[in-house]
Amino acid sequence: MELRNRVGEKLDYTLTEHDNSPYTVVIGHGVTGNKDRPFLVALAEGLNNAGITTLRFSFAGNGDSEGKFTDANISKEVEDLGAVLDALEDADRRSNKICYIGHSMGGAVGVLRTSQDERIRLLISLAGMVRTKKFAETEFGEEMPGQGFMWDEPTCPLSQAYMDDLFAIDTVEDLAVGIRVPWLLVHGTEDDVVLIDDSETIFEKANSPKKLVVVDGANHVFSDEAQPKMVQAVVEWIIEQAKA
Repeated sequence: MELRNRVGEKLDYTLTEHDNSPYTVVIGHGVTGNKDRPFLVALAEGLNNAGITTLRFSFAGNGDSEGKFTDANISKEVEDLGAVLDALEDADRRSNKICYIGHSMGGAVGVLRTSQDERIRLLISLAGMVRTKKFAETEFGEEMPGQGFMWDEPTCPLSQAYMDDLFAIDTVEDLAVGIRVPWLLVHGTEDDVVLIDDSETIFEKANSPKKLVVVDGANHVFSDEAQPKMVQAVVEWIIEQAKA
């Protein structure tokens, strides 16, 4: 199966299939990330060990996917996710329901896509970004787009397109009322990149069957002892939904 977005860029992915899996779990990463970040690999392995099919992929311009990093933003990644769902349909994997897991900026992507795409039957936000404009101002407000870098990382130049998109979206919290599928939110108390307030705010506005898991002491990428707690919370919740 080949994954390409609407502009023809090839998306790198890892698909691990299991017979009789109740869901195909699609995993999307956050800004400056990719599909092979250790905690996402661990999450996929935890799901695979439970007999659940996973597809983790890198958005265009990230990891080994084609495209320019400076073209990457939330709006484009919403389209990338749509292309992944299209490819799964074309590959005749419609027997499996789709669960999307998005970390950080990938969490905002998930809210936007799920609010308009009925193919996503379960939604999981890991340290999900909600107030996109506030994030841009807080994390990159002192950097000059076109000249500066994200968190001083030379391989991650800050583009005007990225900042403009975050400002235009502003926040995804008002979309919460339109999410009709079961929704799990997982956030760490020590996350200093996307504050836990983001998850708490959108959780309160959500009308769907919902659950918020707070991982005490966890940072933005669920390091160290927080990692197995995050994985366990996600795996157990998906299994619960499969039995519902």
